[in-house]
Amino acid sequence: MRADIYLLYLCLRLAGRLPLRALHALGSGLGRLVLWRRGRTVQNTAVNLRLAQPQLDDAAQARLLREVMIESGKSVVELAKVWGGGAERALGLIREVRGEALLDAALAAGRGVIIAAPHLGCWELLNHWLCRKTPMAILYRAPRMAAIEGLLRKVRGALAPEQVRADGAGVRTLYKRLAAGGTVGILPDQKPRAGEGQFAPFFGREALTMVLLPRLAARTGATVLFAFAERLPRGAGYRIHLLPAPPGLLDADLAVACTALNRGVQSCVELALAQYQWQYKRYSADGRASPYDREAAQES
Repeated sequence: MRADIYLLYLCLRLAGRLPLRALHALGSGLGRLVLWRRGRTVQNTAVNLRLAQPQLDDAAQARLLREVMIESGKSVVELAKVWGGGAERALGLIREVRGEALLDAALAAGRGVIIAAPHLGCWELLNHWLCRKTPMAILYRAPRMAAIEGLLRKVRGALAPEQVRADGAGVRTLYKRLAAGGTVGILPDQKPRAGEGQFAPFFGREALTMVLLPRLAARTGATVLFAFAERLPRGAGYRIHLLPAPPGLLDADLAVACTALNRGVQSCVELALAQYQWQYKRYSADGRASPYDREAAQES
């Protein structure tokens, strides 16, 4: 391991000794600092909130934006607890699990399980919890720095999912695992590359949506469950949620299937609105006019 990466690993280990409440306080400060600087992350978040929550007036939008940035700061800093303190210790922070019977029934059915885990709450802790229940593979895009990939494997420890690259060979691996009755995890709100997705409504606005998950489910007959780890107030811990997939996710019409997929993501987000990764540019792609570019033009 490179010296700088090893130093980062040591820092994670040391910070992981701090109480979660202290780490979340640090994360809140970080979020407020990012909000104060009003950079592109804040601008993109503000655009998404206006598009997804148009019923809110300016004052309510500002309050929600502040909450989102604070939760974003927490999501960064809490990784020290999840990664630096070890998987088993991190799992001790889970206070409640809602919908676990859905996963138990899906695993018992033996037809394969797809966990659709949006960019919501603490998804690294969710991975630990799922991997304690069953072996799992996740589809991911490799980080730009190869050394970071080695660090991620080390800090995730024994309760780590198998990481499958998001390429042709990786997708075939997922098909094989599901056909054998295994479990895979996919980020359902990962924006696909241009020309590889389907536009479908997300909070009432058209968003480019992945087609891979509906196709996997339709081809393999696997059960799809939506899941996330909600961050509880004042560093109290986390609550795991598992929700059934909405009707229509297996429809042969990709427009119908992707609408159902986004409805499932939205159902999760509505349970913890401020904990969603709202800075993600979900509403621009495939040559359509970008609301984020318009925002940048207004700011200049």
